[in-house]
Amino acid sequence: MRAAILDGIVLGLQYGLLGVGLTLVYGLAGVLNLAHGQVAVLGAIIVSLLMDDAGIPVVPAAALGIVAAALFMVVLDRTLMRAVYRQEGERRILLGLLLMLGVSFVVEGFITWQYPVQQLGIRISGDAVPILGVRMPVGALVASGIAIVIGLVLVAFFRYTTLGRGVRSVIQDETGARLCGVNPSAVRTFIFGVSGALACLVAVTRSMTGPIGFGNAITFTTLALIVAVVGGLGSVSGAFLAGVLLGIVDRLSSWYIGTYVTTIALLLCAALTIVLRPSGLFGRAE
Repeated sequence: MRAAILDGIVLGLQYGLLGVGLTLVYGLAGVLNLAHGQVAVLGAIIVSLLMDDAGIPVVPAAALGIVAAALFMVVLDRTLMRAVYRQEGERRILLGLLLMLGVSFVVEGFITWQYPVQQLGIRISGDAVPILGVRMPVGALVASGIAIVIGLVLVAFFRYTTLGRGVRSVIQDETGARLCGVNPSAVRTFIFGVSGALACLVAVTRSMTGPIGFGNAITFTTLALIVAVVGGLGSVSGAFLAGVLLGIVDRLSSWYIGTYVTTIALLLCAALTIVLRPSGLFGRAE
């Protein structure tokens, strides 16, 4: 059981990072990014091509892939999303869903067509490290360390920096933020870029424990949606806490019942959250 819990924490930290990007985009733009997983896999494919075909070492290749995923999201924000932002309320939500669903189909179709067997796998050499009597792979520990550092950086950024407080102000009250001199459009573009970077980072860190290819895209999107619902849309700390909790649920259900029920268990957690606390663990009640 200790092994399942530790493995769940490792997995949950990745879930948390995955959910942060999606929940921030929704909090700022009112758009559920249904292409979140596809962007993550697109970044992973770019990293893999840079490593395999161009011979670039893993760290600079990963950095370039993260930048590419961020730029893809920035371009998306400055083009297709313009039409969405002109809408209000339910019209914005519906149009955003349709456009992002279309983007997900296009990106996944392109990857399936051009790179159906391309996968990203980053092998971290070294002996397993004993933690609480459980031998943990070095790759899992490195991935967890990266997720923790990025999570702390994000929390500090949103709490202590001027730009971070500007992002929070737009999430809470866009009109009031504009009156205070904050440019919501620029903030949205910035967060779209951050979302793409985080999505690719998750794919990179997940590849340290298993290969990542086009088949992971839908799974990533589904997990990000579940984490965002449980943690509370717009909450960074909520996404991380929900990610860790759901990661433990995932591993424990797999340990005791079987891997075929893990997604069902996570969906049940999301359903219970909607019933008992619709705003999520740290979301703001409407």
